[in-house]
Amino acid sequence: MLSYRHAFHAGNHADVLKHCIEVQLLRYLAQKDKPFWYIDTHAGAGCYSLDSGYAMQNAEYQSGIARLWERDDLPAPLAEYVELVKRINPDGQMKLYPGSPLIALELLREQDRMRLFELHPTDSEILQQNFAGHGTQVLMQTADGFGALKALLPPPPRRALVLIDPPYEDKQDYQRVVSVLREGLKRFSTGVYAVWYPQLQRAEARQLPEQLKKLPVKSWLHVALSVQAPGADGFGMHGSGMFILNPPWTLHAELQQVMPYLVKVLGRNGEGSFVLEHEENA
Repeated sequence: MLSYRHAFHAGNHADVLKHCIEVQLLRYLAQKDKPFWYIDTHAGAGCYSLDSGYAMQNAEYQSGIARLWERDDLPAPLAEYVELVKRINPDGQMKLYPGSPLIALELLREQDRMRLFELHPTDSEILQQNFAGHGTQVLMQTADGFGALKALLPPPPRRALVLIDPPYEDKQDYQRVVSVLREGLKRFSTGVYAVWYPQLQRAEARQLPEQLKKLPVKSWLHVALSVQAPGADGFGMHGSGMFILNPPWTLHAELQQVMPYLVKVLGRNGEGSFVLEHEENA
């Protein structure tokens, strides 16, 4: 099943949550001089046009990044994320939206490395074009990131952010996320793993955070943003969540600022809400 194209959803409320957090995770890793790797199991095309093609069909960015674009009261983590998106649009017009790999590339240093996987042949070809010319710093492969991850762990510097955000078209993706993390932690227990998931009515989506809480990890953080109440018909995505294993100790406090703001600005008809929880295990 390879029908999913992220271009339809670029810059929506889920991207705002995911990419704001990604910026903070990468900033934290970059505080030390020692290199780190960024590994993206489902990299997509890397960058998306907002004024043409797929993104125009539903214009989901209008209820996401567009609502933050001109705000002057953004909490610091959101301001940093929006400023990064604006760097991709130097003329000040909101025409391009960076995917997770391009956001990472903006924050990587010379000593850091990026490994990208994308199974969809069209998106993988676009990804190759978007990231050509970076030599060995950025390596891309048309492959299933779930299967490819095992060979990369642990990465040589023993420091990495692993982003896992499959399309969840196949309900087996939910169990594959749990399995690949369980295996990854055996090989690389100290890595930072960030999982994105959609908030849907289906049981697999509701159960995923609870399954992730049971993984053998020193600490975790779970955050979710609902922009509206679940639909009465049981269909559609009403929000999304991020589950981070081995999160930076600073992230919880940062999200305490960010999440009420996102509910206020991105919530629809007063139905927005958020979840923010974390745990440190001895």
